[in-house]
Formats: sequence, structure tokens, C-alpha cells
Amino acid sequence: MYALCIISGIAVAIWLGDKRFRDRAPNGKSVVSEVSIMAVPFGIIGGRIYHVITSPDAYFGKGGHALDAFKIWEGGLGIWGAISLGALAAWVRYRQLAKKIDLPDFLVFLDALAPGVLFAQAIGRFGNWFNIELFGRPLNAPWALQVPVRFRPSGYAAFESFHPTFLYESIWCAFLAFALIKWGKKFKQGQVFSLYIIGYCIGRLGIESIRIDTAHTIAGLRLNIWVSLIVAVLGAVTLISQSKKEQ
Repeated sequence: MYALCIISGIAVAIWLGDKRFRDRAPNGKSVVSEVSIMAVPFGIIGGRIYHVITSPDAYFGKGGHALDAFKIWEGGLGIWGAISLGALAAWVRYRQLAKKIDLPDFLVFLDALAPGVLFAQAIGRFGNWFNIELFGRPLNAPWALQVPVRFRPSGYAAFESFHPTFLYESIWCAFLAFALIKWGKKFKQGQVFSLYIIGYCIGRLGIESIRIDTAHTIAGLRLNIWVSLIVAVLGAVTLISQSKKEQ
């Protein structure tokens, strides 16, 4: 089910990205699907590499099994690795296609894809529900996630319900996607993708602060909090730089 959620999200991202890109480049028929053939596998590989690097104990620590690093269906895809390697692969393939077809700048392509990628993240997060993972601190509320004893982290066996942080992230991603679709045309080339990065990071900061799954920390903060802060700042700098360019 985790894999099906990821695949469903990818399908939505390709469909919406293709629709939006054709509005910007009428001669770009099938470009998104062509690029995705290379970008999607590399994105999945990048996401898995990021997860394994940032959670090495589960695979190479005491009681870990190195071969489990290949079991993607059990969960564990880091969004930063997926976006980084996926975007790099997309850029390479896009340049190849641009030599054959008159295509706009790659930033136009990224802007077209941004909302669809957010919807893909929103859908993919439900895979965590099926795997009963990546939930937050104990919570007593109607929307709390009921977690069986065997899935509760050490020290939380007495608690029955927890924050469904994957649901929070899914809602946040969907909200950002709708916002970028509604107001995206007001921004300059490349800024929609920058806003996607910044917006996602802001939401991730709050979500990471209540997660209780095992994670490496630096100066008392989870690694993904630091990554989100750094990426958000870089996104903001890029956004400001893009606003000064004439188009």
C-alpha cells in the first residue's frame, strides 16, 4: 500500500504537470512524461539514499540489516534526496529534449511541476498510515492516530493515540498546491518552485518538532529541522534574486 500511494502520487504529478506545462509551452506535448521516465527513478533512488544516510543505524547499526536498505516498500524516502536527484535527472533529460524541440527555460518546467509534486507528496504520505509510522507525540483528540502496542516507540507503550503528523503534512502540501495554482501566475519565472520549497520547509519545521521517531540530532534539534531551515533560507535568497530579474 505504501508503494501504491507513492505511485498514485507520481501519476497525479505527471498528469497535472503535463497540463500546466502545455499551457506554457503548447509545443511541449509529452515532455513531462518523457522527462519523468528519467526523473522519477532517480528521485526514488535519491530519496532512499537520503533516508539511509540520515538513518544509518536501522541498516548498519546493531541489529540492523544492510539489505533492508533496498526495501523501499517498507517506507523511508527522504524528500530532499528525492527532489535533488530527481530535479538533476529532469534537468539532464530536459536539455536533451530542448535540442530537438523549442522549449522554454527549465525554470518554467519546474514552475509547472511544483503543484503536482506537492499533491504527490500529499498522497504519498498516506503510505505512512498503512505502515503505521512517522507519527508524533501522544495526543488525545478525535483525529488522533490509534497505534498498536508493537508499533509504539520505546517509552511510549502506555499511550494509545498520537499526532498523525503524516496527515498534517499531507494537508499542508495540498493547501500549498492549491495556493500555487490560484496565485502562481502573479510571480516571475522560477518563483513558483521557490515558493514551493520555502512553503514546504515552513510546514516541515512544525511537523518535525512533534515527531517522536528516532532521528539524529544536532545541538538538540532533529537533523531534518536543520535541513529545512537551511533549504528555506536558500529558497528565500533564490526567491529574492528571481524577483530582481527582468522577464
